[in-house]
Amino acid sequence: MVVGKIQLKRILTAVVLLIQTAVLAQKEVYELRTYELEFFKSDELLLNYFEDALIPALNKQGVKHVGVFEETAQALPRKIYVLIPYNSIEDYVVSFENLTKDEEYQQNGEKYLNAGESEIPFDRYDTNLIRSTLGFPELRKPKEGLDVLELRIYNSHNEDALRRKVKMFQSEFNIFNDAGLEMVFFGYNIAGSQMPCLTYLLAVESMEAHAIGWSNFLQHPDWKTLVAEEEYAQSMNEITRVFLKPLAISQL
Repeated sequence: MVVGKIQLKRILTAVVLLIQTAVLAQKEVYELRTYELEFFKSDELLLNYFEDALIPALNKQGVKHVGVFEETAQALPRKIYVLIPYNSIEDYVVSFENLTKDEEYQQNGEKYLNAGESEIPFDRYDTNLIRSTLGFPELRKPKEGLDVLELRIYNSHNEDALRRKVKMFQSEFNIFNDAGLEMVFFGYNIAGSQMPCLTYLLAVESMEAHAIGWSNFLQHPDWKTLVAEEEYAQSMNEITRVFLKPLAISQL
């Protein structure tokens, strides 16, 4: 009987580990690209490449809801943001190789892929990789009409502070929902600039709705309780906020 209990315990432990591994493997990874456009250069070549080649090829790979945005403010230099949600880190790793083997992609993207240096409207682009968490494991496409997007990046002074901030967010998702701020994705950055940090994207109907939503959030009783907890003190030291709007070719 004792041996049977030990064996059962081992089996249950193995099952739990398998379940945990499966859950972790299903976390999405978001590639957030930022293209800084050069002055006096048209974005036509780049946007046509996204619309005719890159986005269809990614969709064919199973990548859905590719977002293409620009800032709502008329800031210079102009920036184009591309959000690519992969089902897993493995999908991200093999995506580029799959593109090189995709003849239709190569043909549709020929003008961009074979363009000379002087024709490309940007010098380089930055990429940040963001991994979703168990509390918000999947990107959610915003409802129709929610075209004001707020990208927020929270920096922490070290990795443990980031861990605590990510943990804090596990109790914040319902607060965002109650406040009328629709979350599109959430995750912690695993590579890129501004490390260590987390990134998330909100969607609202208008700037007025945005102001009301954040007022509701800050006055929510659950938020007031959460922010007073000692565990989360000094877990974040800087916020970057950018307002975006989807371009016509965006799938978000």
